[in-house]
Amino acid sequence: MFKGRKLVIATMHGKERVVGPLLEKVLGVQVVVPATSSFNTDMFGTFSGEVERTLDPLATARQKCIAACKAMNETLAVASEGSFGPHPVRMFIPADEELILLKDTQNDIEIAARITSTNTNFGGEEINTWDALKTFATNAGFPEHALILRDAKDSNQHIYKGITSWSELEEKFKSLLSIRSSVFVETDMRAHLNPTRMKIIALAIEKLIEKIDTCCPTCGSPGFDVTDVIEGLPCSVCMLPTRSIKSLIYKCKKCSHSSEKLYPKGKTKEDPMFCDNCNP
Repeated sequence: MFKGRKLVIATMHGKERVVGPLLEKVLGVQVVVPATSSFNTDMFGTFSGEVERTLDPLATARQKCIAACKAMNETLAVASEGSFGPHPVRMFIPADEELILLKDTQNDIEIAARITSTNTNFGGEEINTWDALKTFATNAGFPEHALILRDAKDSNQHIYKGITSWSELEEKFKSLLSIRSSVFVETDMRAHLNPTRMKIIALAIEKLIEKIDTCCPTCGSPGFDVTDVIEGLPCSVCMLPTRSIKSLIYKCKKCSHSSEKLYPKGKTKEDPMFCDNCNP
């Protein structure tokens, strides 16, 4: 389905360096990247806040794919969308959630993969001394990981992005400190300036490839994936349903064939310690 076709990587931040080789090898595609003169992902939102992201990650990635295909006059594209903030479960730990979407307009197929990782340097801090800035920068992996300086948190009046050298960092810091008593420093989360994020994108691509390799048993379309999770694995003592997963529902986005996989974790009963009746 994909072999020999051109695959547009919807990026202007160097993601093709990790996305391209993996997909070329597995799918047999030829990777191409739109020129920045005809394609600008910043229109869909920026991490630094100048442009607000108005859509959810999946919808944003979809719009990126559509725009990239239009810019290159192709029918196959892949886009990623990152989100940063507190981990959904461990709220006090920052997390990087990367969503990858493959969109094939020729065959009307979308396949998405998502991964959440605590391996991120995401953060920001208000500082007023060079020593404090040096400490933040070192902890953030600077200068391999770029930084952003601005006059105040959420302010775009005076902002310097993509700082990758100590001399530039000191220069911009002194410039901002001359007009304000403090400066806000944050990590630059754009992929080409954040090696740690690039590694998570690569993991998301591997997960996407696994989904592409899983085909519908009825029509053979790729991306036969989990669409629903059914709880209710019975407790081994009281036999009442627990919140643990009993089965997974797989559904084909092309022909709508679905199937249920019972006991995906290999057990038919749950330990009573996870039972709300036995261990309320």
